[in-house]
Amino acid sequence: MSQEIQPLGDRVLIRLVEDEAFTKSGLVIPDTAKEKPQRGEVVAVGDDEEMIKVKVGDLVLFAKYSGTELRLDGADYLILNSADVLAILKRAAVKAA
Repeated sequence: MSQEIQPLGDRVLIRLVEDEAFTKSGLVIPDTAKEKPQRGEVVAVGDDEEMIKVKVGDLVLFAKYSGTELRLDGADYLILNSADVLAILKRAAVKAA
């Protein structure tokens, strides 16, 4: 990311992780049928250390219609309150899904 973004307070900057474009059987899922992503990797955290429970590099699950979307250097990001982060995903669980 060529532009540095530092979230303020208890906000978190997340790079969205797109779901697979194919089903397990190999069928292509068109963009119009895909759901809005709810997973992402934490890229930056705000300065309110007491409220934020995630760290940079964590893969997280967040509320579906939360945060503010932005696009930088061709990648999709989301800035949201740390309270909207629902869970930290373990890497082994993500690969199995």
